[in-house]
Amino acid sequence: MSILDEFSGMKARGEKIAVLTCYDASFANLMESAGVNALLVGDSLGMVLRGAKDTLGVTMADMIYHTRCVAAGAQATAIITDLPYSSDTSPGIALDNASRLMQAGAHMVKLEGGKPQIVRGLKQSGIPVCGHLGFTPQSVHQLGGYKVQGRDEAGARKILEDALALQEAGIDLLVLEMVPASLACQITARLAIPTIGIGAGTGCDGQVLVLHDMLGIYPGKTPKFARNFLQGTGGVQDALVRYVRAVKDGSFPAAEHCF
Repeated sequence: MSILDEFSGMKARGEKIAVLTCYDASFANLMESAGVNALLVGDSLGMVLRGAKDTLGVTMADMIYHTRCVAAGAQATAIITDLPYSSDTSPGIALDNASRLMQAGAHMVKLEGGKPQIVRGLKQSGIPVCGHLGFTPQSVHQLGGYKVQGRDEAGARKILEDALALQEAGIDLLVLEMVPASLACQITARLAIPTIGIGAGTGCDGQVLVLHDMLGIYPGKTPKFARNFLQGTGGVQDALVRYVRAVKDGSFPAAEHCF
């Protein structure tokens, strides 16, 4: 069974999909043992590994390197890798960069924003694609900072329309970040593909957190939607297991993590 069939089957069964960001082989191995369903090699590495204020300085070389590291540690878990800033500005550029990530060990690439033309080009070449709507970190300056998206009617309609357009273009998965829980529920109900929430309430088909937020070790501001799963546990492996269990049983996210 392909990873795409697996995620579609989980949505159909109502089984939540547990996702975490991952940047190296050691954590990839631990996450696989804990039952994490997908490892996201996120351009968030610019912030949590390098200490940058945003993700904009992350390069293709960075993403290829960390994808190879994660692939070396995960034997049977889906790997999704971000296309970093300015790496998908045209169908040809996106295809070249996505192909390099797939060759490095990714099973799927993720791109931010409503870009159906880019998605179509990737899908025509057989590359699985994950979309990302709501708050999109690569557009942080355009969006005026780290703000919840889709609070007003026009903003909510735009996100829904982009989600439907991306699905029509062929995306296999959709991340919804920092949107009102009611909007995420509406989008999840309208889409045949699975949705993965981060600060998007309980109604998505799965959840993702940045590893360093989930462990409570990022020195910057902790997002409202994050929970420290390491606190009160016996160690990292226990925290990973608790995270997977909480996503699966619906106890995470709780009301205090939602907008």
